[in-house]
This record gives sequence, C-alpha cells and structure tokens, in this order.
Amino acid sequence: MAVTIALDAMGGDHGPAVTVPGALAALRARPDLNLILIGSQDILLAALARHGAVPSERLRLQHASEVVGMDEPPAQALRGKKDSSMRVAINLVKSGVAQAVVSSGNTGAFMATARFVLKTLPGIDRPAIIKALPTIHGHVHILDLGANLDCSAEQLLQFGIMGALLVGAVEHKERPLVALLNVGVEDIKGSEAVKKADALFRASALNYHGYVEGDEIYLGKLDVIVCDGFVGNVALKTSEGLARMISQFMKEEFTRNPFAKLAALVALPVLKALRRRLDPRLYDGASLVGLNGVVVKSHGGTDAVGFEKAIHVAATAVQNRVPQIIGQRLASLHDHGPHVL
Repeated sequence: MAVTIALDAMGGDHGPAVTVPGALAALRARPDLNLILIGSQDILLAALARHGAVPSERLRLQHASEVVGMDEPPAQALRGKKDSSMRVAINLVKSGVAQAVVSSGNTGAFMATARFVLKTLPGIDRPAIIKALPTIHGHVHILDLGANLDCSAEQLLQFGIMGALLVGAVEHKERPLVALLNVGVEDIKGSEAVKKADALFRASALNYHGYVEGDEIYLGKLDVIVCDGFVGNVALKTSEGLARMISQFMKEEFTRNPFAKLAALVALPVLKALRRRLDPRLYDGASLVGLNGVVVKSHGGTDAVGFEKAIHVAATAVQNRVPQIIGQRLASLHDHGPHVL
C-alpha cells in the first residue's frame, strides 16, 4: 500500500537542514512511500541540491510563503498564517492529497491548526498526544503528553480506548494492557477525576491493569499508560532530562583520568549498545490521536534521524488505518455501550 505524507519542511529548530535529509532517508528506506515537502520552493530546491537530489514523482514540492515561528502564539498562527508550511501541509490531508502530516514545528500551533482543519472523530472530546517510550522489555505507549492539561474521567477513558486501539492496530496486539498513572496504587489515592476514571475503566472492556506509579513506566509490563497532559508532559520531560544527565555523568567518569579512559576503551561496545537503546531519536514521532487523519509531531530539536523516524511512525499509522479503526470502534461504543471494543 503506497502512502503519501505531507511534510512541514520549514518547521522545527533547524528547518530544511533536518527535514530534507530526513525525508530522503525515509524514501530510501521505504519504496512504498511518497512525500510532499511544503515550504519556500527556492530554499527547498537548494537544500535538495546540497544532498544531490531533485524533485521527483515520489518527492514533490509545494510552495508555502509563510513559516510559523517556534515561539509564536497558536491563535496568531491559526488566524494569521493561512499559507504557512504547517497549515498547507495539514490542508493536504484534509483535501485527501496526503494521508498524513508530519511537523517538528511549534507544538501548540500544530495541534490547534490540525484540530481546526481536520476536526475530531465523533465521540472524542479532545485529541491526545501519544508516543512510544523505551522500557526494560520493549516499549510502552503513554498519553496524553501535553495536549490537554486538565481532563475529566470520561476524557481519560477516551484516551485509554484510543491508546489501546492504536497499539492493537500498529502492533497487532489483541488486548493491550492499559493502566492509569497515579500517585499510588491504593484505591483511596489520586484526584477525583482519576478515581472516577478508574471506575469507568473497570466497567469497560479494556484489558485494564489498574493504577501504576511513575517508577513502573519503564518496567515493560504495560502496553498503554493513561494520564492527563500535565502529568504526562512532566513525566516525559523529566525522563529526557534524566537520560541526558546519565549520559553526561558517564562521559565525565570515563574521561576523568587515563585509567578511566582505558576502561572506556574496553567498554566501548557496551557503551555504544547502551546509547542505541536509549537514543531518543529512535522514539521520535508523537501521534495526535482522535482526529480525522494521521497527525505526527516530531521533536523540535531533532536531527534527520529523528525526523525520519517520525515519518515512519506516520506511514505505519496510515497503513494500519489507525484513524479509521478508532472511528469505527467509537461508533460501536456509541451504539452498543462500553463493553464493545
């Protein structure tokens, strides 16, 4: 199945310096992939030329005259920049020219514009950001990671349903194990919204584990962890900062003296393997689920490797019909009740 993805080629901290080589790498890796680079045509042609590439049947260019700044207010970008590379890319999904959009640009503007243009699926109050994170055994998907800072119990249930359906579709798991992130595993702990959500989860047909605490995120026992966007974003950013701190500490210790440098040389294969397992670029690509289309956010500061990974996340979601499956199952829930998943 061929997939066409629209790329906001001007977004992120580095723009075409990252998006163009990331796109070219994705095309080399996937013969079933077609990409549309959206942005300033002159800038994109020059960026392609630096990599010895030109537009082709699989790599098209579409001009956009504006760029959304990384610190620009979302409302300003939504109302005032209708010809931005971000808006044009999302419009291509709305019109059916592309099946997915990927951007590493301004997160707030990207979410607001995607929601305005594509609309939410029936039965979904708010879309949520979901992303895979590495664990001791494989990975876990967690949502929401920042789209909704304050959520009702019903919205948390919707997140759980969408997360389970996404993992089921992409990883072909029949009954993904879902948990609620909480300040403790006891029934008496947690906010009122979380306690009410727990009751809703237990009454649903989800394969529900119950509460988990933050230290269980990376144990690899779960498939989906649900929380509101405030908690999820803090957990994500804390994890990213911890990974950088550990990496820095290891670098300092292995360069402290000649004996430590010798030990580092001996341990080099292990260090390289550890770096690969913890490389955040390999987990780039957070999906905004609950919309009428595949929308993937790449990290604003990522490099070409990370942006390529985000493209693969989008392509996989399209090929596994994630929005369609979520929409169909939500319609069944509406018609027959929460026991249908």
